[in-house]
Amino acid sequence: MLTKVSAGLMMYRWHKGNLEVLLAHPGGPLYTNKDNGYWSIPKGHVEPHETIPAAALREFTEETGRTYTGEKLFSLGKVTERDGKRIYIWAFYGNCNPALPVNSNLFEMEWPPASGQRCFFPEVDRLGFFTASAARNKIELSQRAFIDRLEQLLGLETRYSKATNS
Repeated sequence: MLTKVSAGLMMYRWHKGNLEVLLAHPGGPLYTNKDNGYWSIPKGHVEPHETIPAAALREFTEETGRTYTGEKLFSLGKVTERDGKRIYIWAFYGNCNPALPVNSNLFEMEWPPASGQRCFFPEVDRLGFFTASAARNKIELSQRAFIDRLEQLLGLETRYSKATNS
């Protein structure tokens, strides 16, 4: 069995003196009423023919509809999920308007269930900037480590990182 590998980019900015990170909310009817614990760093599957960094750049654009404009990338390393899937993330400083419509890739699924009808839905239905503290509540549990690593990279030490690293 091949190990699943995903890669993505975490955009960050400073807003009113606070670090904020851009997260993506999954699209489709299964996530309509889901919030805390369901947001993600824009990322996706690494294709067999591409490098992990190339996949991160491609997936950021595919998931957000925004274009990475060449700011310096900082590796935040990888996490391995319980199922063995490896996720590699790079961070970069940038800004975008998350209120603008998201032009994300589409996926197809049967909806409603057992109806025999196939429908297309966006992979991402909205974006949002969140403070590091708020992002820890919004993001999938396995990806929280990337927020800690970004804060460490930027020389920030929060009450949360003190509690978990002591």
